[in-house]
Amino acid sequence: MKNFLPAILLLLTISAAAQSYQVGAIPDSLKKDAKAVLREYEYVLEIKSPGKVVTKEHRVMTILKPAGDEFSTHVSWYDKFTDINSITDVLYDANGKELKKVKKKDMEDRSAVSEGTLADDIRYKMHDFYYRVYPYTVEYQEEDAISGVRGFENWDPLWAPGVPTQHSRYVVIAPKDYEVRFRPVNCNFEPQITTSGDKKIYTWEISNLVARKTEVDGPKWREICPYVMIAPSDFEVQGYKGNMSTWEAYGKFINELRAGRDVLPEDIKKKVHQLTDTLTDPRQKIYVLYDFLQKNTRYISIQLGIGGWQPFPADYVAAKRYGDCKALSNYMIALLKEAGITGKYVEIRSGRNAADLMDDFPCSQFDHVVCCVPQGKDTIWLECTSQSESPGFMGSFTGGRKALLIDETGGHVVHTPVYTAADNSRRRVIDAEINEQGDLSAAVKTTYTGIEEEMPHALMNEISEEERKKYLNDLFNLPTYSVDNSHYEEDKGSIPVVREYLHVSSAGYATVSGRRLFIVPNLFDRSNLRLPSDSVRKYDFVERTSFTNIDSITIKIPPGYQAESLPEPVNINSKFGKYASSVVLSPDKIIYYRKWEESVQRFPPSDYAALVRFYEKLYKADHSRIVLVKKE
Repeated sequence: MKNFLPAILLLLTISAAAQSYQVGAIPDSLKKDAKAVLREYEYVLEIKSPGKVVTKEHRVMTILKPAGDEFSTHVSWYDKFTDINSITDVLYDANGKELKKVKKKDMEDRSAVSEGTLADDIRYKMHDFYYRVYPYTVEYQEEDAISGVRGFENWDPLWAPGVPTQHSRYVVIAPKDYEVRFRPVNCNFEPQITTSGDKKIYTWEISNLVARKTEVDGPKWREICPYVMIAPSDFEVQGYKGNMSTWEAYGKFINELRAGRDVLPEDIKKKVHQLTDTLTDPRQKIYVLYDFLQKNTRYISIQLGIGGWQPFPADYVAAKRYGDCKALSNYMIALLKEAGITGKYVEIRSGRNAADLMDDFPCSQFDHVVCCVPQGKDTIWLECTSQSESPGFMGSFTGGRKALLIDETGGHVVHTPVYTAADNSRRRVIDAEINEQGDLSAAVKTTYTGIEEEMPHALMNEISEEERKKYLNDLFNLPTYSVDNSHYEEDKGSIPVVREYLHVSSAGYATVSGRRLFIVPNLFDRSNLRLPSDSVRKYDFVERTSFTNIDSITIKIPPGYQAESLPEPVNINSKFGKYASSVVLSPDKIIYYRKWEESVQRFPPSDYAALVRFYEKLYKADHSRIVLVKKE
């Protein structure tokens, strides 16, 4: 009898676990329109000291349909600073019955070194049950020991669009005298704070969060999902101590990492003076040294140990002729310093759709480094990882956002250049001819500036001729066509310019029906955006780019044709954008003009119906046809 009660308790525990993981235990309100459900999430962060933490994660995810399979994979990263103490993965069927269990030793172990990376000590464990009988449930438990604190995980009670949460809890256990910093975003979630002995415990907890969905041309996920940013105050990485409670303190830590790493070898010092001593204009000196950097170095990622934060010394880059963004920017600053010019080290979040910097919550929110050179009221920005970019141009990769400039006094939030509709232009001049069979032959000259220049710049500098041909022959929305030849010219500058020359042939472009010829005069640049009119908008409609597009097209037509139907001129001047198009027919040619201008802005859901009408007008105007009929 003495063993009976423990056996019953064990049986009850197993039964309770099976019951809790039954799909039927999920409220119907959470399952509606969901691809997966986060059943249980618990993350415990225990701060042992500024340089050591232990994390424990428990996650249970029920996959309802194939679209949710992406959440069934367990990936665990580790490096010089992170040790995985234990992992347990369990698979359950729809009734909560355990089907399979794996441990850390059963998981694949892979290097995280990617193309373009010379050295990286990051590795990861990965496991997927590859079970596809829906619905099913996966449970993951992991414990990690981290030495070298650079930041903490956010609390994300909603993981992704279309994934509701049944229960989520985040716990921070810290010494009483340690400042744990947090900032709720898109929510008012505050922690319950308790004490236990010499520890202070912060607990965030929530249940039954219904799924949220993103919308086409709506805000980024990080703008609509609730989460809490959590960050260290004092921290330590590989013997370097710092504090990130303020940007000033964070910047001083970065300065400490860079101290003494701007010393150039003697031969490079001589080269700097050879290149710049005869120049009197500081801008010319900057451009010449940037050109020297581009021609004599290349980007290779190196992320060993603290190298994820600390740049390699300038003499290392000079000798090896390569480096990552930190090393190359640091090297550029050293070159400028030797020429008597002050360059600044700037940390930034990169990418066209990068998350905005939370400038009121200092912490490491960056993945890239650039250099900038203040010049009175102006600043020259330099992307040091590119061998072809124009000096002063940040583009969509790092332009139009907040960043952190590091100087001797610490860190300071700054803003990179914003590119307007006038800066980002695409101006196309086309001389074309259509024969009686409807075949099109067109000489196309396009001038691109600013962000509009980025793709043709890449076609010139970053891909092979074969890849360029493939891209160009998929570029235009025509049933059949071919680009017979192409040529490019480029003017460097803070607003760079690329001129593209193409010859395009398209058999059967115009429709021939008896004596009639049907021609769409807008040959290559048609708006295809049509918003669903029956959609109920929840979030803002976001225009993310500013641009000006102008097409001037002359189409020579076969002799003996006259107009039966011509599109009316269109002129739209609204808060959503400006659009104008017109068609003029002379005895032997069609002259078509189109201009479309938009700027970065947001429109509330109440504007959605008007937006639908705006884009519908553009669509109809861009696809309108001319009908020509041959004289008797």
